[in-house]
Amino acid sequence: MSQRLLTKSRFKIAMDCPNKLFYTKKKEYSNTQLEDPFLQALAQGGFQVEELARMEYPNGILIEGNDWNYDSLAVQTQELLQKENVVIFEAAFKFESLFIRTDILVKRGDQIQLIEVKAKSFDPADENLLVGSRGGLVSGWKPYLFDVAFQRYVIQQCHPGWKIKSYLMLADKSATSPVEGLNQMFRIRKNADNRTGISRTIDSLEEIGGKSVLGRVAVDDILNDIESGKYACYDNLSFLESIKVFSEYYVADKFFNAPVSWNCKGCEFHATTEEEAEGKKSGYKECWSGQMGYSEKEFTTANSFGIWNFRRGNKLFEEGKFFLQDLDEDDIGVKPEVGKISSSERQWIQVEKIRSSDPEPFILKEELKQEMNSWKFPLNFIDFETSATALPFNKGRRPYEQVAFQFSHHTVDEQGVVKHESEYINFEPGVFPNFEFVRELKKALSKNTGSIFMYAPHENTILNAVFQQLKDSDEPDKKELQGFIQKISRSTKSSPDSWNGERKMIDLCIVVKNYYYNSLMGGSNSIKAVLPAILNSSEYLQLKYSRSITEIGLSSKNFNPAHIWLVNENNKVLSPYKMLPPLFEDWTDEQLDATVSGMEDIADGGAALTAYGKLQYTDMQEEERLAIKQSLLKYCELDTLAMVMIYEYFRQVCD
Repeated sequence: MSQRLLTKSRFKIAMDCPNKLFYTKKKEYSNTQLEDPFLQALAQGGFQVEELARMEYPNGILIEGNDWNYDSLAVQTQELLQKENVVIFEAAFKFESLFIRTDILVKRGDQIQLIEVKAKSFDPADENLLVGSRGGLVSGWKPYLFDVAFQRYVIQQCHPGWKIKSYLMLADKSATSPVEGLNQMFRIRKNADNRTGISRTIDSLEEIGGKSVLGRVAVDDILNDIESGKYACYDNLSFLESIKVFSEYYVADKFFNAPVSWNCKGCEFHATTEEEAEGKKSGYKECWSGQMGYSEKEFTTANSFGIWNFRRGNKLFEEGKFFLQDLDEDDIGVKPEVGKISSSERQWIQVEKIRSSDPEPFILKEELKQEMNSWKFPLNFIDFETSATALPFNKGRRPYEQVAFQFSHHTVDEQGVVKHESEYINFEPGVFPNFEFVRELKKALSKNTGSIFMYAPHENTILNAVFQQLKDSDEPDKKELQGFIQKISRSTKSSPDSWNGERKMIDLCIVVKNYYYNSLMGGSNSIKAVLPAILNSSEYLQLKYSRSITEIGLSSKNFNPAHIWLVNENNKVLSPYKMLPPLFEDWTDEQLDATVSGMEDIADGGAALTAYGKLQYTDMQEEERLAIKQSLLKYCELDTLAMVMIYEYFRQVCD
């Protein structure tokens, strides 16, 4: 049996909740945090950043192999550290029951540089990057800073005489790529020889002009404050106390029994009913049944975790109000608004509908009808698929710039005729598609003057980003393209320019929020929650879409004319999204979305984003590339057809 050691990853898990130390790495427990490094590399590009960082140290020595033999790795490291000067990648240090590996360790005598590489970006001009204006750690950076503090602590215990300087190495938003296809130079391969699965097509930074898009941020002052106890690690435990306590519990494989709280809402050890039927254990249930005495009855009783956008939940939980049956209007703080469902009203409607098992949707029909009467035919429904990678695709581009590689476009005329009007996709490796993307979108939307719809503000955000990219470009038609963008969008708060387009896109998600609620949506307004809720509530849509595409009279650019959108299983209409073949075996869209949720400016679409990454910098057969392309086209077409279905439902109930 391998020795149980508190690693830096386990330390970070314990910071979130020490109870998770007991469940982690135990196969009998369900865990939604999938750990396929290949797909994580595709989604996040983190391994590519690490490889680029290593190129700044051409004489660095990589310690690899025997990844779970901690003693062997530590011995290899100590042998290399006998040298006066050395750079080590993945250096390993073991102290008592603690174990860490560093991204980059630079040794010059007793002068040490500890460098932690992250696929996150920073602006060198941001004075409050890590510590906020009020003196607290910026929440998004806290786990990374405690991670480096943990590494420094272990190294210092192993080598008390060393003088250590610590850094985060990050993508520099002010830097631009010196070459075309920078991320193409770091290929992801499942069977690569090295630990990361990355193979390089270049050997040195000199081959790309000696420049990088990475920068370093010194963090020792913050680490000193962490060690001194200025910033709490977990609850009332200081950093040093946490290390001692966490390691004791983990080594003994002992349950910490930290109190359950509102933070349990996102616990990754929460098994689904299906997983439990397959024999998987639920760490979440074990915690709550042990501390709260819950039986299966409580676990099947609706609680406030599911209430949409419920910011009062934590306070009410502390007051002992957790189940929907215990809440009243004062707990929600209901404040009506004229002409639409306010946020608090929506929360209260959800509570009432769910606890009374009322399946009837709540609709402000007159207000919705008035809204719809302002729309101009033919209606245009669009959806974008986008990516944002740490290493830019093209020369002159910056880290994490938005890349728009695909759109789908449906139209509906006044007679209700639905057409899959147009689509665009560019997945060629190394090609920056944004300007051609906007040209094709302009061509598609300029064929009529009807209203344009998006679902959530993503499309508006992307067009704002492309507007700024055009401003810095030499495109001959950039003024024309910028004018088109300004016509169909509105400027964001962060935009240096201001506009409010006469034909700006209408957010169908806001229409849903303002006028409609269905208990089958639970606490979600995402299109993947709204669509099946509406389909299960509408006989009209069920009758229409349970027939083939040909019978309905639809047009489709990617589906067989015999394709049927709706399938009924156990008296429940399955979501059409469930009928699509998965882009990645054993990964659901929800899991892929969760995997990329830490990426900058990415809120959804994990499957499409990951697929695009695979097409960009993974070696594969042309047959596989075309199969992924076809899946992407189907995925995006369904997104705009889903918007059409929602519109058709609203039109039917209002008429």
